Amino acid sequence: MAVRIRLLRMGSNKRPSYRLVAVDAKSKPQGPYLEMLGYYNPLREPPEIKLDEEKIMKWLLNGAQPSETALSLLKKEGIWDKFLQIKQAQRGGG
Repeated sequence: MAVRIRLLRMGSNKRPSYRLVAVDAKSKPQGPYLEMLGYYNPLREPPEIKLDEEKIMKWLLNGAQPSETALSLLKKEGIWDKFLQIKQAQRGGG
């Protein structure tokens, strides 16, 4: 099963907030998700981002692919750099 890490839109009209979730790549945009990994609220000043780094790392190391927007949030929080360092260490060590 191919897994994607993407944003799931929540909130009411013109008041969006988002959950960062792991989903089956073939599921519908508002379909069920496998696990909630964090949330993002762009309406706060500054935008509120709360991500569970352990869960995200678990999914990334198991082959999950982030969407473009999810990738930008991971880079902003520094999680993507940590993931690349772990992958580099695994290649060099094994």
